[in-house]
Amino acid sequence: MQGPDSPSRSPDVRGATDPARAGFSPEDESEGRRRLRIAIIGAGGVGGYYGAHLAKAGEDVTLIARGAHLAAMQGRGLVIRAGGTEERFAVRATGDAGEVGTVDLVIIAVKLWGTAEAAHSALPLLGPQTAVISLQNGVDKDDEIAAIVGRERVLGGVTYIAAQIAEPGVIAIGGINAKLLFGEFDTTRSARVEAFAAAAERAGLDYVVPPDIRRAIWEKFAFLTTMSGATALMRTGIGPIRSHPGSRRIMSALLEEAAAVAYASGIALPDGYVAERLAAIDTYPPGQMASMARDLLAGNRIEVPWLSGAVVRIGRERGVPTPTHAFVVDALVPYVDGPPAIS
Repeated sequence: MQGPDSPSRSPDVRGATDPARAGFSPEDESEGRRRLRIAIIGAGGVGGYYGAHLAKAGEDVTLIARGAHLAAMQGRGLVIRAGGTEERFAVRATGDAGEVGTVDLVIIAVKLWGTAEAAHSALPLLGPQTAVISLQNGVDKDDEIAAIVGRERVLGGVTYIAAQIAEPGVIAIGGINAKLLFGEFDTTRSARVEAFAAAAERAGLDYVVPPDIRRAIWEKFAFLTTMSGATALMRTGIGPIRSHPGSRRIMSALLEEAAAVAYASGIALPDGYVAERLAAIDTYPPGQMASMARDLLAGNRIEVPWLSGAVVRIGRERGVPTPTHAFVVDALVPYVDGPPAIS
């Protein structure tokens, strides 16, 4: 088992003959239709968005949530606001994974501090062929999940999306267009990957099965730690940060350090990765913020130990200096569990 301080290795997987990799057993195959049973643990911005669209396309989806957001979805459905439009989706939602039964696919979309709890709550959902995919940020998540549910079940996943709960039962989408990437860590195009790709296609989702999902996860991680570190540290959108020479140097240093850690971890990022990502940032709406910055401003817990903190930790293991990320961690650590008490 890979330890928490060794995130660069992909979760091991067994051969294609493993029951968990053999593909799903859909309930309804009428007219060639492969209907997947999907449970989504964490129905906030990310989980709610993908769950609503998969359910609308006819997949058998259950959203697992809690609190006022759960009550709102159970009573009125789920509303998604995007691009000045609003659409209401009929969804099935529960607070108890145990009442769902076994499913074909579990999607984990909780904040990173809730990874272990989410993986344990997934255990009643697992049948012989159930796959588990995390759409969380970070590079430690899949090992943490694999240690609980079994490595043979874990697919790699990552998403680019700006989504948040605007109010109970309402998800607001802004900024970049949603994009979903997933695949096997051993790069095979397995039956379960094909089945999920078909479901994503039916739902009209923008998805990719990349040749190397591990590299795709690291590409997002290096970029996200830059956006989250810069916008949370400076408590503002990306527009003012990229426009001021001093703050832009900080943003560039964050990206360069994270990319250096990726290279040192054996990840072959694309040529010109840093320049391309900086150019992409220049096209974002000025108010674009990473979710960690929004959480910080809202007085919520923040993911900095799993983001910039992971860059620092892995960099130390690989002999890569990461002073800018270390500064972000030091500056934000008082806010990890919410606003610090001032006595």
